[in-house]
Amino acid sequence: MNEQRSIRRLVIRLLFLVAAMFAFGFALVPLYDVMCKALGINGKTGDKYEGSQVVDQSRQVRVQFLSSNNVDMSWDFYPKNDVLDVHPGAVNEMLFVAHNPTSHVMKAQAIPSISPGEVAIYFHKTECFCFTQQTLQPGERIEMPVRFILDRDLPKDVKQLTLGYTLFDITARSPPVVKVAGNGG
Repeated sequence: MNEQRSIRRLVIRLLFLVAAMFAFGFALVPLYDVMCKALGINGKTGDKYEGSQVVDQSRQVRVQFLSSNNVDMSWDFYPKNDVLDVHPGAVNEMLFVAHNPTSHVMKAQAIPSISPGEVAIYFHKTECFCFTQQTLQPGERIEMPVRFILDRDLPKDVKQLTLGYTLFDITARSPPVVKVAGNGG
């Protein structure tokens, strides 16, 4: 009888543990969103920055734009301008150009980086081509925007920063398109 009671208690504890783990799994998504919004990471930048900051006209920061292709990426990929002088708090936009010179459809993903790294928390992307994968047909050329705001709290000694993107070929990671032949009816 004592052994059955121990087993029953163990089963109840394990069921409670499973229920707690299940509930925690649901709580992870909002917790992750809150963390990303607070830190401005992983492309999760808050829309609160769009138009809610007063522009600091008294200072300018030079933003340099870089682009590179990962190994085996054959696209032409570059910013329309190399630098942009911006005021903290202002909404800014830069266009990047991508061109698929190959004879086949390709899919790419851009990964951003900001240097120096400690200013990344002050750089808020409100729109970015890096948020989604880009698919280009053979010979297709597109212009892709990145809209951003430098936070007014950016340290005063920061006069320049660099936003760089590396473009990765993810075509092989995409499932192939299966064409089903008709039944010739």
